[in-house]
Amino acid sequence: MSAPSILIVDDDPDFVEVTKVILETKQYNVIAAYSPDEGWTKMEQQMPDAIILDVMMGRGAEGFIFARKMRKDPRFDKIPILMLTSMREQTGFDIPGERIHQKFLPVDDYLEKGVEPQVLLDKIAQQLAKRDGG
Repeated sequence: MSAPSILIVDDDPDFVEVTKVILETKQYNVIAAYSPDEGWTKMEQQMPDAIILDVMMGRGAEGFIFARKMRKDPRFDKIPILMLTSMREQTGFDIPGERIHQKFLPVDDYLEKGVEPQVLLDKIAQQLAKRDGG
């Protein structure tokens, strides 16, 4: 069985590189995309097993739009999304109450950037296990 593939969609090349190195320590196949459009193209080329998605890209909170678009597409609606963001740090705003919401924020998990590598690896493992029915 081949290693699970993780698609990182984030416009910060340094963050993508660090995250890629962390994921590769567990032999994940990492695909990088630096914009939502590139992320969509890469998803169509190779179906990832999970996605790490930034909120703040391009003109604003494009990660929200990307997640909603994914959930409406039957090809991609079951792929786990781990949203990793520095939205609070960048804007001073946070999402009040329950962050994950079926319509507003249809993701499987949500973390602030600056997360410990082991926490990130644990979260990805949890999402892959859920996807596999575990």
